Parts: sequence; structure tokens; C-alpha cells
Amino acid sequence: MAGQTRGATIALLGVLLLGAVRPGAEASEIALPHGSGITVLIKPGTPTLPVKPCYIISTKGHLTTLTIKSGEKAVFSFNCRDPEKHFVIEIQKNIDCMSGPCPFGEVQLQPSTSVLPAVNRTFIWDVKAHKSIGLELQFSVPRLRQVGPGASCPDGVTYNISGRIDATVVRIGTFCSNGTVSRIKMQEGVKMALHLPWFHKRNVSGFSIANRSSIKRLCIIESVFEGEGSATLMSANYPDGFPEDELMTWQFVVPPHLRASVSFLHFNVSNCEKKEERVEYYIPGSTTNPEVFKLGDKQPGNMAGNFNLSLQGCDQDAQNPGILRLQFQVLVQHPQNESNKIYMVDLSNEQAMSLTIEPRPVKFSRRFVPGCFVCLESRTCSTNLTLTSGSKHKISFLCDDLTRLWANAEKTISCMDHRYCPRRPYSLQVPRDILQLPVQLHDFSWKLLVPKDRLSLALVPAQKLQQHTPEKVCNTSYSYLVASTVPGQDLYFGSFCPGGSIQHIQVKQNVSVTLRTFAPSFQQEASRQGLAVSFIPYFKEEGVFTVTPDTKSKVYLRSPNWDRGLPSLTSVSWNISVPSGQVACLTFLKERTGVVCQTGRAFMIIQEQRTKAEEIFSLEDEVLPKPSFHHHSFWVNISNCSPVSGKQLDLFFWVLLTPRTMDLTVIITAIVGGGALLLFALGLIICFVRKKKKKTSKGPSVGIYNGNINTQMPMQPKKFQKGRKDSDSHVYAVIDDTMVYGHLLQDSNGSFLQPEVDTYRPFQGPTGDCPPSPPLTGSRAPTAKLTVDEPSPSFPAESESEPYTFSHPNNGNTDIPLLDTHEPTEPGE
Repeated sequence: MAGQTRGATIALLGVLLLGAVRPGAEASEIALPHGSGITVLIKPGTPTLPVKPCYIISTKGHLTTLTIKSGEKAVFSFNCRDPEKHFVIEIQKNIDCMSGPCPFGEVQLQPSTSVLPAVNRTFIWDVKAHKSIGLELQFSVPRLRQVGPGASCPDGVTYNISGRIDATVVRIGTFCSNGTVSRIKMQEGVKMALHLPWFHKRNVSGFSIANRSSIKRLCIIESVFEGEGSATLMSANYPDGFPEDELMTWQFVVPPHLRASVSFLHFNVSNCEKKEERVEYYIPGSTTNPEVFKLGDKQPGNMAGNFNLSLQGCDQDAQNPGILRLQFQVLVQHPQNESNKIYMVDLSNEQAMSLTIEPRPVKFSRRFVPGCFVCLESRTCSTNLTLTSGSKHKISFLCDDLTRLWANAEKTISCMDHRYCPRRPYSLQVPRDILQLPVQLHDFSWKLLVPKDRLSLALVPAQKLQQHTPEKVCNTSYSYLVASTVPGQDLYFGSFCPGGSIQHIQVKQNVSVTLRTFAPSFQQEASRQGLAVSFIPYFKEEGVFTVTPDTKSKVYLRSPNWDRGLPSLTSVSWNISVPSGQVACLTFLKERTGVVCQTGRAFMIIQEQRTKAEEIFSLEDEVLPKPSFHHHSFWVNISNCSPVSGKQLDLFFWVLLTPRTMDLTVIITAIVGGGALLLFALGLIICFVRKKKKKTSKGPSVGIYNGNINTQMPMQPKKFQKGRKDSDSHVYAVIDDTMVYGHLLQDSNGSFLQPEVDTYRPFQGPTGDCPPSPPLTGSRAPTAKLTVDEPSPSFPAESESEPYTFSHPNNGNTDIPLLDTHEPTEPGE
């Protein structure tokens, strides 16, 4: 009795002392029963900000750490008003199932949270058992959800679960509330830690312990789905290595009317000396249970009902063990109508081709979204699937909305020996088996490869193409993207859609042609899609566009790489066809191209194909020409220099056809000439009538032959003694620049200096087939605009004629004598 009185007196004294130190402070009292196996430790936490010191005040004085063991009682307080920022409390209970019976059943929180100070607290249960005894942790609703190590839970309540392999602690995982994990089975003991924030009023543990027989593996995790949902799970010790040669199993409980699919999010394999790392499935209805897969294989999907998944390790290399780890996701959802339909994709006759079905890029959403899977042979399902050429493939879809998927294909067409390249065109068309799939075809790319400096390529569309420009955008369901695939060359020819004026495109070297779709209506328009590629003789220009403008609208054309500038030392041409009876108006949309050359010069050539008259412009120094009119087909050629960064070459122009009209001068000349001819004819008629009247009035006359009289009329003397072909009046003189400006080239001694400039040589080839040759682009190339008119005898005559060209008779003589003359001939002729 005296001892109890003494103890009460000490406790009362402690309370009084606490009140004296901190007026208004509440004291905490913790009493632990004898034999409970519980230890309470109050220790400093990790302060987030520099704060003033805070101490534990008890009968022992001012402390930073306080330990209360089984059978002890303590009364304490804090000398600060925010102890949750300074201290944490750990309550650990050791349970020994090896020396006595285990206290199975619901686990209580001891001591109760109501007597604990308002600081972050952790309850730890450390259960030791024999290897032959299995322990099962059962979690009440809401179940647990596994998260990565170090992750925080929304409500702050976290479970850390560990197991044992002999003396080694193995981390099973970190879990939050509101998940699918209902049970975890382990053997050889378990260590459970429940973390509660200081403001949480929870007073139950939320789990119970049950006795089970040996499970003969590290652990078994049960995941229960009551409806659609997903679960992300990880191997033991993740992201560290899975224990060597161990086995871990996940059991999934899925309603039979739902379908489950497994996808591996992240995994690594170790270096095995014996056995092989693998995953095993026990799938309902399978005749090959367990089904064994490698971690790199596509995992099963579209599974109905419950199934198990096991991870098996191996004996690792002692010198270089590596790491085995796995993070995966299980998605459970309702089956769709498409999941029961099989699609055959026959790629057996294709070569160097692949087809990938994958999800479209979407923004992340926190709500549950049913997965979209594509399944091979209805069992191996994944979020993406790649099919290769040379085989037939059976696929199905497990997806609530197939618009979330799209297909991308790639095919390589190459001919690396020019002697055996096919002469016939090769059709670039999408195979029908791809078009019949219920997902949209996004891209189909053809890589076209030719031997270097041996062959080039010609692309001929089934319908003439329009180049996509900001002024005239493509609004069709698909377009073609043409780009160079030569390593180190950044050359994008442009985007083209049907319904334009480009008849064909010729490219110098390897290119990729990508058919890109923009609307589901492509399925209906696919029959009109078509592009033929041919191997043609090699040419040196990067690209040639053959354009036949439409008389109804403007044709907008832009140089390749228009957003980044034409690559250095690149030449591109446009072959503009002008039909008979039409006039083409060529208009440039900017005054200057904006190019500034670092080395070399940038030029543009406009060449008439019939007359071969050329105009050459320096794109760096001169403004672009004003709108010009062309009555015949013509070339537009640009040749780039090595431009300064940010000062690239960009050419943008349009062509418009209008009906050809007769020139007013020609009309007036024709009218005047016709009137003069009419007056001349009237004069002849009047003279003829008068002569006839004279003859009838004189009566019949008798002709008498006299041989000595000259019967020829005296010859009217010629105004010009030479005919046109005998004179040089029709020959135009060509003035040599050296003769005109030669005095500027004389040195001090009077001798002529040879100018160190590049000279322009006019184009000599057949202009109907080849673009004009660009001038030399050296640093001292000429900058003046030149006009060259040198018709080539090899150029074929065209049916159409120039309205302003005067033709000359073949005899070369324009004089018309009244009577035929006979000039005296020299002796001997």
C-alpha cells in the first residue's frame, strides 16, 4: 500500500512539474502490460524546416529520445506546441510463433491511438515462424494497392510488408488503401509496418493473421477484381533484384464475364548459370497449363475467369549476377464485339514489310480507362503488335473504342544493281488486308533505294497532285509526304495531295514516300489512291517537278524545305507546261528570297523551252522578277549556295493559265493588209474590163510574125541588186562584251587582262526533257541578268507558233519582178 502511495505521489509530482514548465500542456501516459512484447520508442523525426529545439519532458528531465518497454509506464509531454514537426513514435510488437502458439485473428492497435501523442506513428508487428508454417495476412475492405518504394498515399496511411529467407529480410512491397490486394501468404515469418499520420484518428489495423500450411515459395499475393479495373504489381525487392532462385506467385480473381490482359511495364533479367528465368501462367481452359513465357515475350490477354502468374528466378552468376525485376499491369474489362472477330492479315507475298498496330498518343487521365489490346491468335495480347512480311497472321482486338488504336506500316523497295532493276513501274498501294482492319491506317511509308550515281526515281501519281502550302492547304483524307533518306541530308520535298497540277516528281536519290491519312473517309477513297515509282537514268538535280496547270485556278509551288530553307548546294527545277492557246502568268509572292550566301552564289533561271531564251537572276543580290507571261512551256530552276545560318533560300510562286488573245498590232496590220489587197484586186478587175472593151471595139486583128523584132517587154531595173539570201540584212549582229567593255580590262601597259570570273555557258541539251543547267556558283560568278537566245537544231519543231514571229520564204528573195528575167551568164556556166 505504501508503494502504491509512493508511486502515485511521484506521478502527481511529475504532472505538477510538467504544468510548471508548460502551462496548459497536456501530458501523455503510456502503460505497457507485462509480457506484451511491445516496445514504444519516441525519437526525433526528420524536420522539414529549421525550427526551434523541442524536448521530451518527463520525470527523467529534458530528453530527445524516450523508450518505454513491456511492463513500464511513462508520463511525458513536450515543451513545444508543434511536436509533430519534431518527433515520431514507433510501437513494435514481437510475436514468436516458434516457442508457442501464434495469436491468430484480428490484429489490434496497442496501445490505442487515443493515448498516443499527436505525432506521426508507426505500428510494427514482427512475426517469427518455422519454414514449415505459412502465415496469411488478410486485409479488409478497402483492400490494398501496391505502389513504388518511397511513394506516398493520398490519405497518408501506408503498409510496408516484408518477409524472410533465413536471416535475410525481403521487401514484399509498399501498399496504400483502395486497391485489389486482399491476401498475402508468406512462410518463415512476416514483418508488417503500418504508418499513420499524426492527424489520423484510425484505431484499427485493418488486417488479421491466419495460419496456413507451407506455401513452398517466397509469397503469394491475391488480387480480387469485382468489376472493371487495373492493378500494377511488382516483384519482391523492386526496384532492386529479386532473390536468387526464388518463386513468387500472384493469384487473380476475375469475374467470368470479364476479360483480363497482362502487360509488362518494366523488367530486367539476370545472368543465369543454371535454370532459366521465366513466367508461368495457369489459365482456365488451357490444355498446356502451366503456360511458360520468357519475360521478353508478348504476355497472354483476353483471359476469362481466374488465373495465376508466377515469377521463377535462376541460379545467378556469382561474378556478374545482374538483376531480375518485374513491374507489370493487369487490366480487367468487359469483352467487346470485336474480341470475338478474327482478322486475317496475309503478308506472305510481301517482302521487307512490317505492320504495327499501337495506341494513339493521348493525354494522361486519372480516371480508369479500359485498355485497348490487339491479340495474336486471340491469346497473346498487348497494347501494340508488329506483324512482319512472309507470313499470315490472325489477329483480334480487345478494346472498348477502336479509334484509340491506329496502324503504321513500312515497306522497303530497293534495287542496288542497276543492271537488274525492273523497267516496269512499281505500284505503291496499301494491301487490301490492311485496309479491311477496323483501325485507322495512320502512316504507310515506302523506302525507295537506288544505287548511288547510277539511277534516279520517278513518282507518277494516279491523280495529279497539289502541293500543300499555307495559301492552298490540302483538305483531302490523305496526302503523300516525300523526303530524302540519304544520310546527312535534311531534304523534305513537301506534302502532296490529289487534285492538283503536278503530273510527276523526279528525285535524284533515295527517298521515303509516306501515305498519311487524316480522316476515316480514306477507307472509301483508298481505291483512288495510287502512286507508281519507276527507276530512271541518273540525273544530278535533287528534284524535278513536272507541272501541267489547270485553267481554272492558280497553282501554288514552293521550294523543298520551305520552313527550314533549301539545303546547301542543292538544285531544283519545275517543268511548267503551257497548252496551246494558253498564256501562263508566272508570279513570285515575295520580292526577295531572303538568302545570304556564305560561299558560292544562288541563282534562278527561267528558260523558254521552245526558243531556249534564258533569264538568269542572282537570288542574293537582285529582287525577284515582276509577273511575266509565257506563251510556251518553260523551266524554273533554282541553285542554292552555302547560305548563312538563318538566311536560307525559300522560293514561293504561283502559275495561272489564261486563254491567249491576239495582239492589237497584229489585228490592225491584218485589217490594213486585207484592205490594201481588196483595193488591188478591184484595180485589176477595172483594168481588165477596160482592155476588153477596147479589143471588142477595134474588130478582129491579124498577127504578123517578124523575126527581127524583140518581143520581150523592157525589164524594169531592180531596186536592190542582191536578194535577201545573198545579203546580210537579216542577220543580227552579236556584240561581244569584250569588244564593248574591253578598255576596262587593259592594264597600265595597255595589254588586256584575262578576267578571273566564272563564265556562264548557255544550256545546250534538249530543253523538253532536262532542266536548264545552272551557272557556276563560285564566289566570283556573274551577277548580271543575261538573256540568251540560241535555238538548237536538235530541238523538235512544235505545232504551235509564236504570234509575233515573221516567217521568211525558202527562196530568200522578197523581190517580185513583173516578168521573168534572164540575166546574162558568165562564159563557161
